[in-house]
Amino acid sequence: MARKPTADDARLILELYNLRREPEMRKARQWWLTKFWPKDADEFMKLGMTMGTDENNWLRQVLSYWGIAISFVSKGVLSEELFFDPAFCGELYFIYAKLRPFLKELREKTKNPEFLLAFEKAIMGSRLGRMHFEKLEPRVQAMRPK
Repeated sequence: MARKPTADDARLILELYNLRREPEMRKARQWWLTKFWPKDADEFMKLGMTMGTDENNWLRQVLSYWGIAISFVSKGVLSEELFFDPAFCGELYFIYAKLRPFLKELREKTKNPEFLLAFEKAIMGSRLGRMHFEKLEPRVQAMRPK
């Protein structure tokens, strides 16, 4: 059972939110949310292997940020109830929904069966996370460029 949120949880959520306001992180997040719509695993892999570009840096920066944030929840450092509120992690749901259609293939191509596994376990393993994700995923797929 998830523990009750504390004042320390609220402070950590605010600190995580504050990190998202850093100028380069804002660019990375904006790119993920508006410009980066990979149509398949190959398109993701091409960008993932193009080291040194802004887009590659942004790809890794945002995935790393959310990976760290997820680790706080999975290790019991941060309240699941606060973390999975869409006001805080709606962006996480959005990113996962973009990649989920070809996640199995991404794991094969990267030869990393654990690629984004923490994202998947956190969202799908939480009643709150799953409930919010299931509402958002159809909207994200409808936004996907044809």
